[in-house]
Amino acid sequence: MTEQNTRLYITVKEFIKQGIEQQRWKEHKRVPSENELVETCKVSRMTARRALDELTEEGVLYRVQGRGTFVAPKKLYSPMLKIRNIAEEIIERGGDYSNELILLQQEHCPTHLLDRFELEEGDNIYHSIMVHKDNDKPIQIEQRYVNPKAAPDYLKQDYAKITPNVYLSKVAPLTEAEHQIEAREADPFMQVTLKLQENEPVLCIDRATWSNDTLVSYSQLYHPASRFQITGRFKTEHQLTEL
Repeated sequence: MTEQNTRLYITVKEFIKQGIEQQRWKEHKRVPSENELVETCKVSRMTARRALDELTEEGVLYRVQGRGTFVAPKKLYSPMLKIRNIAEEIIERGGDYSNELILLQQEHCPTHLLDRFELEEGDNIYHSIMVHKDNDKPIQIEQRYVNPKAAPDYLKQDYAKITPNVYLSKVAPLTEAEHQIEAREADPFMQVTLKLQENEPVLCIDRATWSNDTLVSYSQLYHPASRFQITGRFKTEHQLTEL
């Protein structure tokens, strides 16, 4: 590719990005096609295609077969080494937080969690399922099991006003946490609830949290892979020693 073609390719990318920033094309709205970019930006079809391909690879755009190229929703960034209230994360990035409570009940502890919570078969546990939303778009399904001894009033809270994270942080302050992160195939409930694209996986965080020596909560957090990213930055022990 010649230097001139490179400049044209960058110009097309900037043209599209600027249109998104100025909300000429909003999330999930179609951007100009290759033919339209050829006409508008006065470039070759190859240059227009390259610009669209690059922006798709960068996660700025996404394609729908037979329909065109669309503006991808901004990803919610969550710090890997911290446990934060998702409502605060969404608000800090300029979003409008809301949630939908799907399940809130007492039930027998699932067999696979008995040992973790140090419970016996038939013992009760609190179970909740909630969908967290950013500007009314579902961004996370939170399935949570809570130790009744650590948070006896868990079922009595108004979760339209306070998230489970905030309540548990007050009654059982976090002292230790364990994460497991992996991509998983979405089941039908996740596909419908998170409004996933066809064959889109979910990013799942399995999280256990303790207060002193008591396991307070075990949760599974499911996110649309195209709308969520986990980040982390830390100093090694060697670096800290030098400082």
